[in-house]
Amino acid sequence: MDLRFGDSKPTDEERAAVDALLGPPESSWEGADRSDADLRWARGGREARDRRDQLLPALHALNDRVGWISEGALDYVCRRLTVPPAEAYGVATFYAMFSVRPRPATVLHVCTDLACTAAGASRLCAAVESRLGPESGVKVERSPCLGLCERAPATLVIRAGESARPAQEDTPARPAFEDEAVQAEGGSGGAAPGDGTGSPRSSEAESGGGKGRRGRNTLHATAICAPATPDRAIAAATAPESAPTEPAPEAAVPQAGDPTLTLLHRIGTTDPTSLDDYRAHGGYTALRRAFALGPAAVIREVTDAGLVGRGGAAFPTGRKWQATAAQPDHPHYLVCNADESEPGTFKDRVLMEGDPYALVEAMTIAAYATGAHRGYLYLRGEYPRALARLTHAIEQARTRGLLGDDVLGQGYAFDIEIRRGAGAYICGEETALFNSIEGRRGEPRSKPPFPVEKGLFGKPTVENNVETLVNVLPILTMGAEAYAAIGTPTSTGPKLFCVSGTVARPGVYELPFGATLGELLALAGVRDNLRAVLLGGAAGGFVRPDELDIPLTFEGTREAGTTLGSGVVMAFDDTVPLPRLLLRIAEFFRDESCGQCVPCRVGTVRQEEALHRIADRTGAAAADDIALLREVGRAMRDASICGLGQTAWNAVESAIDRLGAYE
Repeated sequence: MDLRFGDSKPTDEERAAVDALLGPPESSWEGADRSDADLRWARGGREARDRRDQLLPALHALNDRVGWISEGALDYVCRRLTVPPAEAYGVATFYAMFSVRPRPATVLHVCTDLACTAAGASRLCAAVESRLGPESGVKVERSPCLGLCERAPATLVIRAGESARPAQEDTPARPAFEDEAVQAEGGSGGAAPGDGTGSPRSSEAESGGGKGRRGRNTLHATAICAPATPDRAIAAATAPESAPTEPAPEAAVPQAGDPTLTLLHRIGTTDPTSLDDYRAHGGYTALRRAFALGPAAVIREVTDAGLVGRGGAAFPTGRKWQATAAQPDHPHYLVCNADESEPGTFKDRVLMEGDPYALVEAMTIAAYATGAHRGYLYLRGEYPRALARLTHAIEQARTRGLLGDDVLGQGYAFDIEIRRGAGAYICGEETALFNSIEGRRGEPRSKPPFPVEKGLFGKPTVENNVETLVNVLPILTMGAEAYAAIGTPTSTGPKLFCVSGTVARPGVYELPFGATLGELLALAGVRDNLRAVLLGGAAGGFVRPDELDIPLTFEGTREAGTTLGSGVVMAFDDTVPLPRLLLRIAEFFRDESCGQCVPCRVGTVRQEEALHRIADRTGAAAADDIALLREVGRAMRDASICGLGQTAWNAVESAIDRLGAYE
């Protein structure tokens, strides 16, 4: 049985938002006025399938222009893309940033995740909610992590329907944007067929790779307020002209300016908006060497360097690239996973805001090595400045011949399109990310087949996160042997760590693999009365203050019974209520579970319920619920489809066993 929207009609504004992305409808089948030609013409199923991947951009277009998605608007999108209404409704209701119910054009997102909870987010949210009633025209929403943990507590204002102006990049005289309008999905740097930008997409039409994208989308305005107070947050939401200026990216890098840095050396020393400045500081040296070596030799360098994925799984990058390059099926795709949504993680945001051209160059190298001519950068919807910076960088690279049909005059065609996420932690899982790009709910796929065989649009796909890709640049500039000499024999190279919580200098730190947890916390200025350290974020584990000699390597943390994850290090002193943190972790996993598999869908709910019951109990009074937690945790770990359910019990288990949270 299919869902129908009855007689609901889109408003003129909603039509305009969708048409700006897809172009005007060609027939009454898509919503235009009926003509005689409609009686003799209908679009085939193949062409309709090729347009399905425009569903998420179309929903963004409506949300950006109007602030919510009405039945009439969703029905119009379904007609334009030939998507069944029930499936489109399922996608629209999957993402936290969308609403299918009326809401004000201005939404104030208040982060309530771990770092912000420790910094008083509950008090901030209560104060804001009490002062911003319905008459204010502002909707206050409690949000999962906004990726601003070094400036907790954090808020993000999103304003729909603002008067549009082109996305602008910051200049040295204006180091951060204030209520900056950023370009939404349709204008995010991907080239449309026939737009004269040299996009190679036409050669990939048969793959379903985004046909039908004709126009540029609407614009929306954003303002970030972090660290936030009630007065500052309310001012940002109600008086855009008084919104606080966001600090420059180097403010999040306490080591900024240190010449010994490898991955962060340009942040704070190079203008992130200037391609010329990037090239003056060594930019595009790595790509030129890649062209000189050839694809096979590039993969060999990455393999010999020992680079492994920095997102937490630690899979060898060279093996993944080689497996993709060897696939006879074409086209191949490259996907950059920039949807870092793990609470406590913000390193990719800092890289994209402070050194965007490095990511563009690294994606080009990865695509060249694996035989891809199209790259998709899947970016968190909560990262407006990263969107503006990367949009600008991609457009500049394309204008200067560093993207397009003939990259650097080498006869190699490659282009990048940005796709915005919309608030779904599960889309950090690679196959859920593919589903999201394709216009489906962000639910993980069963494996095999693996993405290197059948990934995005059913074609061989290599997927890496931002930090992994940026590591390719020093591998090619310094050589695999020199790169492998950094760190330890089994964990090579530098690693970025996101340090937040009760420390004096929160931010992104770069250290070689093998440095200890204590050395990292000494740099960040750990405070007295340290109670616990959470490694790996909500999916990680707690360690005690007497375990700071743990080496920060994949194997070292594994031997210590914890995980390095993506590099999250959150310190908590004895003023932070540990049971409240554990409850917030459980709430996070309950909210973010996609619901596809029973162990995760039911288990995350049961975990939260048990933690609610024992929030104020200890000892024998909590014993039965702790036993239940263990049973539920084992079931989730053993039987869940993906890593979300498999790791949802980790932090709670470690808090019980290592910290004695309920003794």
